[in-house]
Amino acid sequence: MADDNKIDSNIISKIKALRKQELSADDLAQGIFDGNKAMLAKAITLLESTKPAHFEKANAVIEKCLAKSNKSIRLGITGVPGVGKSSFIETLGKTLTAQDNKVAVLAVDPTSSLSKGSILGDKTRMETLAKDPNAFIRPSPSGTSLGGVAQKTRESIILCEAAGYNIILVETVGVGQSEIAVHSMVDFFLLLKLSGAGDELQGIKRGIMEMADAIAINKADGSNLEHAKLAVTEFSRALHLYPPKANGWTPKVLKCSAMENTGIDEIWAMVQHFVKHTKDNGFFEKNRKQQNKNWFLQTVDEYIKQFFHQKETFKKEQATLLTAIEEHQISPFYAAKILLDKITKEL
Repeated sequence: MADDNKIDSNIISKIKALRKQELSADDLAQGIFDGNKAMLAKAITLLESTKPAHFEKANAVIEKCLAKSNKSIRLGITGVPGVGKSSFIETLGKTLTAQDNKVAVLAVDPTSSLSKGSILGDKTRMETLAKDPNAFIRPSPSGTSLGGVAQKTRESIILCEAAGYNIILVETVGVGQSEIAVHSMVDFFLLLKLSGAGDELQGIKRGIMEMADAIAINKADGSNLEHAKLAVTEFSRALHLYPPKANGWTPKVLKCSAMENTGIDEIWAMVQHFVKHTKDNGFFEKNRKQQNKNWFLQTVDEYIKQFFHQKETFKKEQATLLTAIEEHQISPFYAAKILLDKITKEL
């Protein structure tokens, strides 16, 4: 027992030393290439940092990892709260690692608009998968980014691919028009739905349905099995109302149970068929290139916003105009134009 305690103490000491150690971009990149989970986690933390000093080092790490990325299957998974996303991802993840795949889960937790905090509980909900040596789970706060997708999730995908993870699962907060954010960073977009809860009708919303490459009716077990079969029929009919996809793929509707591990193999087989289909017709690579362009344009927009908010002139003029808006002396829309006009004249 004493020897065990000594070993545990040594491990803890090494972890603490690693956390305190100031690692270079080369150190982090090499650690990622070696498949070191601690180094990968540390690099993602660096990416998520808002400190200007960390920006250059984070970019250096990304550049070193770019050459080793782009060889994975990126799967986006979304659905309303309570649909069983975490259970589904854990069951799917265990199925994939059992087939000698390396799986990275980038799970985005909602950030409170009041406290600015996040629970980050996905590692707790995916306890078994979190212990799998071939799996890496990274919960991240959504912040103010569109669709509940963390601002740095795109860069995290690159790092995970460089670490040898050949399947990247991106879990989002919920569903809605803003889910285009996760749709723009994955190869396959899976929408999880429930049956027997009015979801058949409420779920048929044009935006999210058009984006989905497949719909999986989860919790298809026990007394809910017949409801799930009916939901498959209803959603299949609904999908026929939408125009054909540019990738030439016909979206499928399947049922599954994460709790009973049924239907999971069929869903993964469908994803593999989709990847082969889109690679054969050239859409897979074309889509990746378009995504890179979109990431560039979205990042430019973000940097422009940060640039303006960091300028002292912007802060002072903004405070003055906010007071005028509160006193109903000027409309918010005209005030915004005045502010931008004043700042751009200084450039």
